[in-house]
Amino acid sequence: MTAIEDLVRPDRYPLSSAYDPSWLLGLDMGPNPLWMLEDLTRDLDLRPGMRVLDLGSGKGATSVFLAREFGVQVVAADWWIAAEDAAAVFAEAGVADRVTAVRAEAHVLPFEEESFDAIVSIDAFEYFGTADSYLPYLLRFLRPGGQVGVATPAMTREVRELGAIPAHIEKLFGWEPIAWHTPEWWRFQWEITKLVDVTCARLQAHGWQDWLARRHRSKSGLTPCSRKRPTSSTTCVATCFLSATTSPLPRTALRRCTHARCGCQESDRPSTTAGSSTPLRS
Repeated sequence: MTAIEDLVRPDRYPLSSAYDPSWLLGLDMGPNPLWMLEDLTRDLDLRPGMRVLDLGSGKGATSVFLAREFGVQVVAADWWIAAEDAAAVFAEAGVADRVTAVRAEAHVLPFEEESFDAIVSIDAFEYFGTADSYLPYLLRFLRPGGQVGVATPAMTREVRELGAIPAHIEKLFGWEPIAWHTPEWWRFQWEITKLVDVTCARLQAHGWQDWLARRHRSKSGLTPCSRKRPTSSTTCVATCFLSATTSPLPRTALRRCTHARCGCQESDRPSTTAGSSTPLRS
């Protein structure tokens, strides 16, 4: 079996397998985004007519999938891909009436508050979403009772626990895995805010195989990947899936921080205490 044939897996990903793998390779920016999105949406309740933010949408494959498979209205936001380039992909895929491309940086989103029913992010959240203050910032744009779903690279053990990035992972990915966390890390990171109810935090079944299927392609896209299963003691790369719904927000949680370009909430800022040099901000 060639690598390009291996990208069609109707047993695991029946919806994704209906898409031309050559088309998907042309939009390639990492692991198969449709596999991750299809798996993630099993934990979400997306319905026709919903307004969904696809945050870190890349070249647009995930936005096309959301519009076609769920009948939602998508805003595809990405910083690295020009909006006109993404819009051309949407037009070619026949979803230009359901997907709007926006060039936006994740910490300065140009949207009205409470303007989305759901926010999804596929293989992007690790670049901007690990800061303690980011989830509270992002939730401003979600309507009450809205959903957040993230698929992000993960490790089966924390790098800080290991003391270093394992050599076999560092060889492929360099320093980036320092931002790849376990489901337990993410669950705590979100639950501690008391702003969401985490409905799922899990590693993807067969995730290590899916990563190999993408990493072991040659430039021609025809090199099959290894199928050797890692041992239980091996630290592996996988995909973490997170989903949550918004809880009723305390009034203080909505107060804006006055720091320029800061995503935190004012209530997250420490007040002045004895022995502290941090001033209380009004």
